[in-house]
Amino acid sequence: MEDSQKIDNTLKMSALLIASITSFITPFMSSSINIALPAIGAEFATDAIILSWIPTSFLLAAAMFAVPFGRIADIYGMKKVFTYGVIIFTITSLLSAIAPSAIILIIFRIIQGIGLAMVFVTGLAIITSVFPPNERGKAIGINLAAVYTGLSLGPVLGGIMTQYLGWRSLFYLMVPLGILVLGLVLWKLKGEWAECRGEKFDIPGSILYSLALVFVMYGFSELPGILGIAMLITGIIGFLGFVKWELKTESPVLDMKLFFNNITFASSNLAALINYSATFAVVFLLSLYLQYIRGLDALSAGVILVAQPILMAIFAPIAGRLSDRYGSRIIASVGMAIVTLGLFSLIFLNTTTPSTFIIISLIVLGLGFGLFSSPNTSAIMGSVERRFLGVASASVSTMRLVGQTMSMGIALLIFAIFIGHVQIMPGNYPELLKSIQITFLISTVLCFAGIFVSLKGKPKRPF
Repeated sequence: MEDSQKIDNTLKMSALLIASITSFITPFMSSSINIALPAIGAEFATDAIILSWIPTSFLLAAAMFAVPFGRIADIYGMKKVFTYGVIIFTITSLLSAIAPSAIILIIFRIIQGIGLAMVFVTGLAIITSVFPPNERGKAIGINLAAVYTGLSLGPVLGGIMTQYLGWRSLFYLMVPLGILVLGLVLWKLKGEWAECRGEKFDIPGSILYSLALVFVMYGFSELPGILGIAMLITGIIGFLGFVKWELKTESPVLDMKLFFNNITFASSNLAALINYSATFAVVFLLSLYLQYIRGLDALSAGVILVAQPILMAIFAPIAGRLSDRYGSRIIASVGMAIVTLGLFSLIFLNTTTPSTFIIISLIVLGLGFGLFSSPNTSAIMGSVERRFLGVASASVSTMRLVGQTMSMGIALLIFAIFIGHVQIMPGNYPELLKSIQITFLISTVLCFAGIFVSLKGKPKRPF
């Protein structure tokens, strides 16, 4: 009995360590690349829209494939999908480091996003599988702390590396980290998790979902033109068709009945979608603001931007433990309200805004997001039966990725309207500042609505 408990504890710690390392890598990559965008833009002489697609293409690809791979993991095994995802990520990191142009870099980023979708959807599901309900919030909190540690180090370390080693060094760094994770998986992660082994995979639903998402996101970048409007409408129709198909097919890639019959699952997912849609572009926008409008170098901008993820890393585990004890709904909703205040303050950025004001706003954002994320994630994962863990994990990852993609989509839309397909130069700095202010205004309204969505969840006894 004692040996069995020791093995169980070893498995839990191994799963948490491996998932946390990958949870560190992905946000580090995203936040450091945001800092490096001006350097990438200068080397490749790209316009504002193409530059925006370097982070957006990665997010879009990950969002497109998160739901299908969540279902594939349930059928064929979470460890297997996770392992292949790490391999793809490692190879494409090397290829991205040697990309000769912005377009080639975007192509490699798309493939990298596919690999990380495989990692996103399985890491959290594995943690949920091996940890009992009374320990799950704490484990998820630790995992999310790794996410925010990656976000914390990304701007600073990314700024240092970009300034002294060049932006390509960011991708080179991912190669040994990917090899480390792969070695740990093969050495320490014993067993396999496939609760739906033998069930069919919904190919039509997966294709419909992915294409609809592509149409919506690319449509955003082409607005307000006729092509953009047409693609956006096509994407929305595609999503409606996807929902209809999933409700009638016997083996759906995403069981839509979970959203219609489980209010905690539905409201917590929607709250996550809104939160990420409102907040993800903050680092992207402030990176451009600080380096272009304020004239700071990459390192100085990174030092300012680190305030938000540090607070996230501190409060995510605390919020996770509080949700284990008191429930998730109120804590997550308070966090959403605090995030709204932080976003509201950034509407008033101008050419002379003190750095202290920006840091305080980021601290407020970090506190709010840290309080929101762990309880919200724990609520989603604890509201479903064990056989739906892969789908629930995929939904968490999908809400995050689609939300992040929509956040960049909103920025793309505003940039397209006010700046257009031109390289960012001093002559269009006023338009850049106006775009940033309007994006923060839209984000504030979104996040305010999310407070009430978050409050709708009802406690449900987890498995």
